Amino acid sequence: MSDQSNSTIGVDDSDAAASDQDDTDRDYVASLARGLEVICAFTRDKPTMTLSDVAKATGMSRATARRLLLTLVREGYAEKRDRDFSLRPKVLQLGYSALASVGILDVVQPVMNALSQRTQESIYTAVLTGDDVTYLARSTPDRVISVSINIGNRLPAYAVSTGRVLLAGESDAALERYFARLTLEKHTTNTVRSIKQLRAVIEETRECGYSLVDEELEVGVRSLSVPIYDAAGHVIAALNACCPSMRFPVEDMREKLVPELRAAAQSINERFQQG
Repeated sequence: MSDQSNSTIGVDDSDAAASDQDDTDRDYVASLARGLEVICAFTRDKPTMTLSDVAKATGMSRATARRLLLTLVREGYAEKRDRDFSLRPKVLQLGYSALASVGILDVVQPVMNALSQRTQESIYTAVLTGDDVTYLARSTPDRVISVSINIGNRLPAYAVSTGRVLLAGESDAALERYFARLTLEKHTTNTVRSIKQLRAVIEETRECGYSLVDEELEVGVRSLSVPIYDAAGHVIAALNACCPSMRFPVEDMREKLVPELRAAAQSINERFQQG
């Protein structure tokens, strides 16, 4: 009786494992997996690709890649211009949900709120998305006059302090690829004028650990940013203060806001290191 019971248990375990595998196979949605592959095929180095490029990058047939790309276009996650496809900002909703789910926003938001009330300036957290920065979180003060950037807004990385802090955290190889494909646009008379100048500014940002941009994207706005690190010491975001130029001279920002932002960023970094 004992031997028969053991034998039966062995058969049941095997059957259960097979059943689990069957369930896994039945639950697997190949089209969803392939759609995610297509999204991930677009990178910072390849923000725009043709149908052939996507098919080659994913190993899919042109017909399959075309169906998936046109589905993404129809749903607003991608766009098509002539023969080229690229992702649209809507795809950032996926990343925003992921960041929120792992608690990053829960960590930065209370620190930002306290910093905004203490300094009475607009405070933001931004990440690098392609060649732009995307603003994930904000906290605004009680002041009537303050700088307002909406969550989800994308701005060119080269022209804003958040972007320069995040670019400074990139590897030399990644930076060279960025410089190679970059076209500078003159937003104001202060906007950085050449790749050589931008390269020097980013190197300076690496050395001093912060970036201060004086009316390079918009007249009347100065911004200051410091890096946020993950537990492994990688730059994952930028903590930013935006100020109307008429209220905050450059030297006052260096003297008063740099220590405030650094202390706030350190608090965020310590929370990430704790878990």
